[in-house]
Amino acid sequence: MNQLNTAFTLFLSLLVEAIPFLLLGVLLSSLLLLFVDERKLISAMPRNPVLGAIVGSCAGMFFPVCECGNVPVARRLLLQGAPTPVAIGFLLAAPTINPIVIWSTWVAFRDQPEIVVLRVLFSLGIAIFIGCVFSVQTDLRPLLKPAITRSMPRPEKGGGGDLRYASSKQEQTPMLLQSGSYLLGQPGAPLRMDTTVLQASLAATKPTKPLPDRLRLFLENTIQELRELGGVLILGSAIAALIQVLVPREIILSLGQGPITSIIAMMLLGAVVSICSTVDSFFALAFASTFTSGSLLAFLVFGPMIDLKALGLMFSVFKPRAIIYLFALATLLTFLFTLFVNLHIS
Repeated sequence: MNQLNTAFTLFLSLLVEAIPFLLLGVLLSSLLLLFVDERKLISAMPRNPVLGAIVGSCAGMFFPVCECGNVPVARRLLLQGAPTPVAIGFLLAAPTINPIVIWSTWVAFRDQPEIVVLRVLFSLGIAIFIGCVFSVQTDLRPLLKPAITRSMPRPEKGGGGDLRYASSKQEQTPMLLQSGSYLLGQPGAPLRMDTTVLQASLAATKPTKPLPDRLRLFLENTIQELRELGGVLILGSAIAALIQVLVPREIILSLGQGPITSIIAMMLLGAVVSICSTVDSFFALAFASTFTSGSLLAFLVFGPMIDLKALGLMFSVFKPRAIIYLFALATLLTFLFTLFVNLHIS
């Protein structure tokens, strides 16, 4: 019963910590959909893979979300047809490359400024590299969930240079025979409010739609995405809490004496505890006297990219194969970078 109470307390603490940032990400996602002309936004994004990955990785400075809020924004970027390196770069770097996290890391490690600098550099480097790797896949649809691919613009351009939206058998079915909620649009034309929230319809009507209607759609989209991603977040938080209780932390800490085992231990700890990137530096500070600098960086770099909460949310966007690629690349690069720190800098 004690363990159950502890797990429930951890579960609630993870939720209380994560939900505000998930809500922020969903709000930003809805703003991108309804109040930003996505055609202009996407057309302004660089098509060069390296430059696109850099822009996407640095976009967190303007969208300060943690690993709970970056997924809905990245999903919206993909739905709008953003270049793959931009979306992947934002997905991986935004939880770390934002002013709130950088400031909190500086406050925690003021006596070790190299931790702050290397955390930013390593996070940027890993996100940019993985963004460039994913850019090789010119059509990202095979790696995305069907609900996402149905509303992504086609790779080719139609008349007038505008991106066309994907069609599917479901879209050929009469609207009222499909699942989902509906709002009344033009007389006799119901608007479907599914996971994509009328991406194609809004693209055509958004410039002339009255502000009250756009606000109403903004609210509907926020509720829909929060319901979808919130359910996944609850499941991920429950798993993280159970693992923290069932796996004694001493087992992980006992591995933290050597330059290699300490990195592995802190990467595992970062993935398991699933602590928000805005406060994870204070958690890592508790291990500063017993763990190497490289292992502290491994926790601060790897945790925000790949933890149980983030993985749960990613499963709402990507197929398992894509998540395996992301996990493997992030793990390998984090290990190599932080091992270099342990062997040559510490």
